[in-house]
Amino acid sequence: MTIQLPTGDGGLKAYEPRLEPLAVTTGTPFTSRTVFSAAHVVADPFADVSPDSPAAVDWDATLAFRRHLWSHGLGVAEAMDTAQRGMGLDWAGAAELIRRSAAEAKAVGGLIACGAGTDQIASGSLAEVRAAYEEQLALVEQSGAQAILMASRALAATAKSPEDYLEVYGHLLRQAGEPVILHWLGPMFDPALEGYWGSSDLDTATDTFLEVIAAHPDKVDGIKVSLLDARREIDIRRRLPKGVRCYTGDDFNYPELIAGDEQGFSHALLGIFDPLGPLAAQAVRVLDTGDVQGFRGLLDPTVGLSRHLFRTPTRFYKTGVVFLAWLAGHQSHFTMVGGLQSARSLPHFATAYELADGLGLFPDPKLAEERMKTLLSMYGVNQ
Repeated sequence: MTIQLPTGDGGLKAYEPRLEPLAVTTGTPFTSRTVFSAAHVVADPFADVSPDSPAAVDWDATLAFRRHLWSHGLGVAEAMDTAQRGMGLDWAGAAELIRRSAAEAKAVGGLIACGAGTDQIASGSLAEVRAAYEEQLALVEQSGAQAILMASRALAATAKSPEDYLEVYGHLLRQAGEPVILHWLGPMFDPALEGYWGSSDLDTATDTFLEVIAAHPDKVDGIKVSLLDARREIDIRRRLPKGVRCYTGDDFNYPELIAGDEQGFSHALLGIFDPLGPLAAQAVRVLDTGDVQGFRGLLDPTVGLSRHLFRTPTRFYKTGVVFLAWLAGHQSHFTMVGGLQSARSLPHFATAYELADGLGLFPDPKLAEERMKTLLSMYGVNQ
C-alpha cells in the first residue's frame, strides 16, 4: 500500500497514499467574498507541434475544467498567466480562449473575468502599446466578460517614467465600458515586469499604482496584487478609494489576507485555487457564516502545497498546477502547451503529489496513485 517517491538527494522514501478524498460539499453562492480562480489550459496531446508552435488546445477538456470551477461557485479568471499567457499561449490562442469561455460562462451562469494585455506585440511606442491594449480590451468587453487589465511586458520595456504609465492606464480606463480589475504582477512571476509602474522601488511604484486608481475610481472595480508580500498588500488595501476592492493574488499568504482584519479584507483571484477549487469554495462558505477560525482551519493547511508549487522560479508554477489536474482526473494526460511539463523536476512532482494527497485533493486517490506511478516509471523509478 506504499509508493516509492524520490527525495531529491538521490534516494527514495516510502509514502502511504490516502485512501479517501476530503469530503467537500457544494452550496449557495458566496456572500462575504468575491472569489476567482485563474484557470489553466489543457493542451491537445495529439497535435504535432513544437514548443515554438502556436498552442494546440484541447477545447473540450479546457472548458470542462471551467465548468468544474463554476460548479463549486468560483468565478473564472480567464486567459491570465495561469493559462500560460506569454509562456506557450499567444494572443491568437488567448482570444479564442476568451471567446469560448465567455460563451460557456453565459450558458451556465458562471462568473468570468478575462485578461486584456498587449502580447500581440513584443515592443513598440506608447501609442502602439495603447492600441494593443485597446484591441484586447474591446474583445473582452464584446465577449460579455469583465476585463482585467494585465501588466504589459511591452509597456515595461517602453515606458520611461511613471507618467507614461499614468498616461496609458488613464487612457484605457477612460474608454472602458465597465469597471475593470487592474493587475500588478510582480517580477517573480514574470522577470520582464521588473520596474513596473516606473520604478524598481516598490514604495514609489505603489504610489503610482494608487495614483492611477485615485484618478479613475469609478472605472476600477478592484485590483489584483501579486507581489507575494502580505504587508504591502494590506497597506495598499487600506489606501484604496472606497468601493475599490482588493483581490489577493498572493499565493503564499492568501488565508490571512482573505480572512482580513479589523480594517478590512481581500477578495481573491488566485492561481492556487485551480487545484484547490472545491476545498477553497468550502472554506469561503464557512467564512460566509462568520466562522473565521473554521475558514482558517480548512485553508491554512493548503499553504505548504501552494508555497511548494510557487517556489522559485515562481513563473513555472503552472507546471505543478497542470500536473495536479492530471492526477485529479481533470485531464487524460500530462502535456502542456509550449512543452512546459518539463519545467519542474521529478522530486518536485513527488512532493506536490504527497502534499496534495495528504490534503485529500484527489477525488479518486487510487487513480492519482496509479498516474504518479506511471510518471515515476518513465523516470526509471520502479515500484
